[in-house]
Amino acid sequence: MKESLEKLRGEIRDIDAELLRLLNERASRSVVIGRIKRETGADIYRPDQEARILAFLKGRNPGPLPHQAVAEIYREILSSSRALQAPLTVAYLGPEGSFSHLAARAHFGHGATLTPVGSIDQVFDRAERDRDTLGVAPVENSTEGSVGHTLRRLIATPLAIRAEIFLPISLCLLTNCPRREEIERVYSHPQALAQCRRWLAENLPRAERIETASTSAAGQQALADPAGAAVGSRLAGEINGLAILAAAIEDIPGNATRFLVLGGGEGERTGRDKTSILFGTPHVPGALHQALAPIARERINLLRIESHPLRERKWEYLFFADLAGHRDDEPVAGCLREMAAATTFIKVLGSYARGEEGS
Repeated sequence: MKESLEKLRGEIRDIDAELLRLLNERASRSVVIGRIKRETGADIYRPDQEARILAFLKGRNPGPLPHQAVAEIYREILSSSRALQAPLTVAYLGPEGSFSHLAARAHFGHGATLTPVGSIDQVFDRAERDRDTLGVAPVENSTEGSVGHTLRRLIATPLAIRAEIFLPISLCLLTNCPRREEIERVYSHPQALAQCRRWLAENLPRAERIETASTSAAGQQALADPAGAAVGSRLAGEINGLAILAAAIEDIPGNATRFLVLGGGEGERTGRDKTSILFGTPHVPGALHQALAPIARERINLLRIESHPLRERKWEYLFFADLAGHRDDEPVAGCLREMAAATTFIKVLGSYARGEEGS
């Protein structure tokens, strides 16, 4: 038995040596690609190309490694390749340990410089000021709906949606109070508090709910409050030195948040794309029906539509919509041309590879 174990370990060492050689050979190609990108002014971050690579690997994967494991391994390989080409900075709603941090880390890997900022406005501001900075912002939760602040900034920003990230959300009660009965205040982002509203009502009915800018900021406040607790991620607890008094306290299992990657440039078609648009309609009967009619005529899948009130005009709305397909696909391109004639204005927020909703 010992001899066969040693034999297998020796074989694995040989495989590891070959993997290392091939990884470095791949990295050398990435360095050359980076030089060509810089000479031609092309984007270092190409989520469409990365999506094609992951789709190729999924189609070629014979197992026993599951597809998700292969994707996670290659996200780090792609992250390292990007770092060899040029430094990449990503601004996210912090501090460290927030769900925005987890989403940014899952998508960009450890090769990017992840920079926490204090608000969603600052995420947009940093990415708008610096061409080499991308932003990650939450846009909707599967149980609590849209993040209004992100939608408001999308109206006027020059940034495009470059990618989307779906992050499963599991919430923990984080505190240094030894007993649940001693907790008097619970801190968290409004969305997180809403996602575990029933659990908090049943288990901490007398504790005051206090809203914070992010779940990780809630952890910092709970650390400074002897009678305080935070609702946040397991990572936020580790970073802030808080114990997990209860885990998986979200009211609906399978809860997930969708994040947007924001930056300059535009992605090419991958064959599995999504186009996000913003449009306005005249304030007359049937206007929305007329605006959406081209989508039905072109047989395009309308993945999402949501109204958003115009702050400066009472009872008037803009509409955000997600369409299946890329803006360069002829059915989508034709649909957008028709919609332009039936709306007061239309803005394409971005065409990008669809994220893995079950990831």
